[in-house]
Amino acid sequence: MCALVFLAAFESLAVTTIMPAVSLELHGAALYAVAFAAPLASGVVGMVAAGAWADRAGPARPLVAAASAFVAGLVVAGTAPTMAVLAGGRLLQGLGGGALTVVAYVVVARLYPGDLHPRVFAGFSAAWVVPSLVGPPVAGLVAEQADWRWVFLGVALLVPPIALVVLARVRGVGAPDPVAPEAPEPDRASPRTTSGASSGETAGAAGVATGGRRVAWATLAALAVLVLGISPELGGAATGTLAVVGVVGALAAARPLLPRGTLRAVRGLPAVVADRGLLAAGFFGAEVYLPYLLTRRYDVPPTFAGISLTAAAITWATASWVQGRLGSRLPHARAIRIGTAAVTVAIASAAVGAALRAPVGVLVSAWALAGAGMGLTYARQTVLVLRLSPPGAEGTNSSAISVADSIGASLALSVTGVLFTSVAHRGGPVPYATCLALAAVMALGSALVALRVQPHAERRRPGRAQAPPSAQAPRDASAART
Repeated sequence: MCALVFLAAFESLAVTTIMPAVSLELHGAALYAVAFAAPLASGVVGMVAAGAWADRAGPARPLVAAASAFVAGLVVAGTAPTMAVLAGGRLLQGLGGGALTVVAYVVVARLYPGDLHPRVFAGFSAAWVVPSLVGPPVAGLVAEQADWRWVFLGVALLVPPIALVVLARVRGVGAPDPVAPEAPEPDRASPRTTSGASSGETAGAAGVATGGRRVAWATLAALAVLVLGISPELGGAATGTLAVVGVVGALAAARPLLPRGTLRAVRGLPAVVADRGLLAAGFFGAEVYLPYLLTRRYDVPPTFAGISLTAAAITWATASWVQGRLGSRLPHARAIRIGTAAVTVAIASAAVGAALRAPVGVLVSAWALAGAGMGLTYARQTVLVLRLSPPGAEGTNSSAISVADSIGASLALSVTGVLFTSVAHRGGPVPYATCLALAAVMALGSALVALRVQPHAERRRPGRAQAPPSAQAPRDASAART
């Protein structure tokens, strides 16, 4: 599983690094943001389908389907003759990558006792470190000296044998034994999401239709995001109309897939999920524009343009390790508040730096701070969700926070893509600074929602021991960050 995380991490960081060169070669600047939003949008479908499937039949068959789709998408993207075909390959890749994310959570929940979850997620975190160091520069070197296509195809060759090893271990894991639901503790979920939940439902998604209906809603959300992403191609008034339709449609379709009250950030579990969506929107909505900015405005070679991603990934892993060592000495709510505030300050600093054409070191330092904030926050959010999951519902609950992650990031990428296209005629740093400023606003929303993640009962009982935090949850969003 750590090896799969390693490959997904390399591919995610590498693609972000090479995409400016890919866009230039395939004449696909208008679809630049879509190439990132596509796998996030389709990943929502994969997450929902795999979550329900794994809860019903165990993780083995969803693992095979997820790995197959992921590899097929990489092959299509690696052989794409146009940017549109590449975006199609990324759609298929995201479908499999999103499913792999949830399957990994289910495997952890089913095969490891709760006190070992932090160590497993620590392994996932460690699997990000080496790709963080070598992924961006290696991808840039491959793009310069050989062909960017091998960044996709190389990963596609390595995934199947590793997936087979994981399959051999989990193929005997079937559906969980039915467990009668117990009355939840007051601080384990909001009142709107706990009463009457069966073992096939999550505490955070009570009343949501399962199976085919959930997949249908996820598909509708993905289509809305894609409509939003391609709206700049139409130009004129149609762009604004489709943009509004896309945003409203995506949020409306995502609502049944999330805990009741998520869009209103109701205190407790809904606020945690909402906070994840806003945080992903801010961070990943800004991340893809940094290499673009460095390559186009600072004339930095692709080999070195990824240094900002490397810095953020290293600080992400480091902060995750630190918060894991602190354990209950750093309460979940406080960690989330500090982390979201750090991300907000970092993105705002990057926006100002882009507008003023600050030195490259300023931008890299700002993004390193953003990575540290993410490392501090993501792990605590994921641990809280697993802690709230009754036996047999880990997959569906994991898919809920993953859906929020991907919908938030994909919507942000699509909206910034529309914004970038609309102000591109002004030239200079304006398009980049504008997109980064919008991402900072989304991050600020996350920092405000973070004030509501702690249930009232826990606020009244500050001495209550918390479950130990994981070292890092897999980075769910950008390009199927499994």
